[in-house]
Amino acid sequence: MQEKTVERSRFLYIIEAALEYFVSILVAGSYLATLTSALGMSDSLTGIISSFISLGCLFQLFSVFLKQHRVKKIVTTLSVVNQLLFMLLYIIPLSGADKQIKIALFMIAIFLAYLIYNSVHPLKINWLMSLVDDSKRGVFTSQKEIVSLLSGMLFSFGMGTLIDHFQYKGQVETAFLLCGITVFVLMLLHTLTMVFSVEIPSEEETTVRSAPIREMLGTLQDKNVVKVTVLFMIWHMATSAATPFYGTYLIKELGFSLQFVSILSIVYSLVRASVSTFWGKFADKNSFATMVSICLCIAGAGFFVNIFTVPANGRIFYTLYYALYAIAMGGINSALTNLVFDMVKPQMRSNALALSQSVSGIVGFLVTLLVSGLVSHIQENGNRFLGMNLYAQQVTSAIAFLFTVLSVLYVLFVIHPGGKKNL
Repeated sequence: MQEKTVERSRFLYIIEAALEYFVSILVAGSYLATLTSALGMSDSLTGIISSFISLGCLFQLFSVFLKQHRVKKIVTTLSVVNQLLFMLLYIIPLSGADKQIKIALFMIAIFLAYLIYNSVHPLKINWLMSLVDDSKRGVFTSQKEIVSLLSGMLFSFGMGTLIDHFQYKGQVETAFLLCGITVFVLMLLHTLTMVFSVEIPSEEETTVRSAPIREMLGTLQDKNVVKVTVLFMIWHMATSAATPFYGTYLIKELGFSLQFVSILSIVYSLVRASVSTFWGKFADKNSFATMVSICLCIAGAGFFVNIFTVPANGRIFYTLYYALYAIAMGGINSALTNLVFDMVKPQMRSNALALSQSVSGIVGFLVTLLVSGLVSHIQENGNRFLGMNLYAQQVTSAIAFLFTVLSVLYVLFVIHPGGKKNL
């Protein structure tokens, strides 16, 4: 395979990731809330949909049934179907169907879209990341993230301005139609990036495959897969114990304006983008295990700061937390994925990615449910906990801090950051 062809494919992978990120922006967060509001869905139903999206990683386990020696065709085809379903989310509100039918169609479309997306995601990552030299994965991943973050920031601002403009004029249907067309165009461009990318099957993947269930059970028996999965779980327990509850804390207790929250988001993206290349080079020179241990320490420092964040110091302390969290996340997401490539045999990597992300997603969701009961208890008792005047989010930050410390100790004593490879 000519190096120029592979190099072109790596460039297309960066563009593919950005285009996919654009689509994800249009079907989540405030955009999703705008759609559900237009359909007349209740806040609780919207919350259920959002929770379902966070649990979508569970469907990554289905990738084992799709795995083939050559995955390009099936990944490309199902990605088209996935993004057409996302486009339908903006078309359904424009149909003349009854409200309940619209809601039912919307639920079916978003369920199938995330089912398909998560089923092919591990296969796609394994395919495209295999085109990157092992010694350059850190820098490449950082470049990919920087492009997605900065272009996504501009895309989100542009689309948000467009929707606000038509909503202000009372033409929300026009806004939805334009969003649907945008998703369709993004789908076409996204498909082209995969069509013109090459696929290089590894020698291990040319062997005869076992039955999917037996293959996944074999993956579960690999000690390095288990090690990585446990690290994914501990980190997700940390973030799931605190970050889902920060949104309301900013608006209610800390009294931030939406404008200030938007500024924080921009600062977060800029800080994270600015450190991504540094972390990538650091990981390539040292190891992803070493890098993630440092990044987890920084994340822990951020959660520690938030233990003391109250209305009196909220703007300063929360901004400090958010900056530290951005610095940490500039390396953590990349490191966790690349640890799979460092520690797991090539023929097991897509299964390991599916397993670690699905299991950690389930555990994180359960932690959020448990902590939500604690949050309600503290708030119902006049923001008192163990006899002290504390906001619920101060307590959740303390829980997140403890889980993050545990994850650092786990990397140091189980993953062992000394070596680049653990195969």
